[in-house]
Amino acid sequence: MALGLLAKLLPPAENKFYNFFEDGAEVIELSSQLFYQIVHSDLTQREEYLIHAKTYKRRAAEAMEGSLALLNSSFVTPIDREDIQVISTTLYKCTKVILKACVYLRIYKIESYNDIVKTQSEVLIKSAEELRTIISMMKRNASLKEITACSYRIKDIENRGDEILFNATEEIFSGKYDALYVLKWRNIYKGIENALDICSVISDLIFNIALKHS
Repeated sequence: MALGLLAKLLPPAENKFYNFFEDGAEVIELSSQLFYQIVHSDLTQREEYLIHAKTYKRRAAEAMEGSLALLNSSFVTPIDREDIQVISTTLYKCTKVILKACVYLRIYKIESYNDIVKTQSEVLIKSAEELRTIISMMKRNASLKEITACSYRIKDIENRGDEILFNATEEIFSGKYDALYVLKWRNIYKGIENALDICSVISDLIFNIALKHS
């Protein structure tokens, strides 16, 4: 009993929380790459690529669950408990959103991939890469200047995503397409934009953490 209490009072092993964050960010990047691969490949390869979706979702859940389990077993944490919980759950949410967009391509029986969704996939990968970078910066206690610069890059990517979504929405509501086409593509476009928004939310949180500890 005494040993258990002592373990909770002592800080967890260095970098354990950050390792879980990095795992979560890695799965986001892998999921982004999966979406990119699907929309840049032949339709016959879609099922082969989608096999990875369940694996990525499970890995994302494991990263979140590991972080939250460590949080529940620790009285002392390297950053605020609320921040750990939000980062953990939001990383998982981001992966789920991307993978849902991947699966929608099959469910909606999308028969070809347009330039808009291909451009979105490229922007999404850039955001996921920067997200891994800023989490790595937090782990190594990088300077506020470095974290700020990375946060700005993620915000710029999000803004680019907003522009793409605006143009895509204007296109699908132009009157050239039937209602079913509009519904399908709007959900896919919006799903990827939601993922970009989530990356930005995590980036903002990490920036605020760095600001508090600077």
